[in-house]
Amino acid sequence: MLNTLVRLQAVKILLVLVVVGTLGACATADRHPAGTPADEWPGGTDQDARAPGSLDPDVEARPLGRDDRPLAQALDDPDSPLSTRVIYFEFDRDTVRSEFVDVIAAHGDYLSRHSEARVRLEGHTDERGTREYNLGLGERRAQSVRRMLMLQGARDEQIQVVSYGEEMPAELGDNEEAWEQNRRVEIVHEGGR
Repeated sequence: MLNTLVRLQAVKILLVLVVVGTLGACATADRHPAGTPADEWPGGTDQDARAPGSLDPDVEARPLGRDDRPLAQALDDPDSPLSTRVIYFEFDRDTVRSEFVDVIAAHGDYLSRHSEARVRLEGHTDERGTREYNLGLGERRAQSVRRMLMLQGARDEQIQVVSYGEEMPAELGDNEEAWEQNRRVEIVHEGGR
């Protein structure tokens, strides 16, 4: 029995390392074609061509999304990946589902380009399991999202992780539909939503 548990744990660790390694290999320092003017990048503007940290004197300082809109507008635009701020998980799992990889990458990219931006990752679970187990599972889910954000260039000090376990359900109910809504990590941008 103990050998089986050790093997399962080793397989799980190996799987996590493979996923993290794969995501890390996909990250690039420069995501724009060499020699392409900034205003010709997809979604690029002359704002992107400015020196890091420089501000346009005619524009009020504010956190911006990729398309040079205030963060609040990008968070509300259904066409922006930043508008998706809830990452759902399978039962008793802390592995990010493939359909959320691009969403997390967009949030990580935003954080990497805006050093003043901060997020809080709130881990949640459904009601099944003990309170202590669910707090741990919520923490592991939020840490999974945190690691992926950091692979995109976000810094540790930009990210706060909190686990609420089963204490703050998004949906009340004792059925699979409610439980699916409660197995989540919410990405909360400070100063945003």
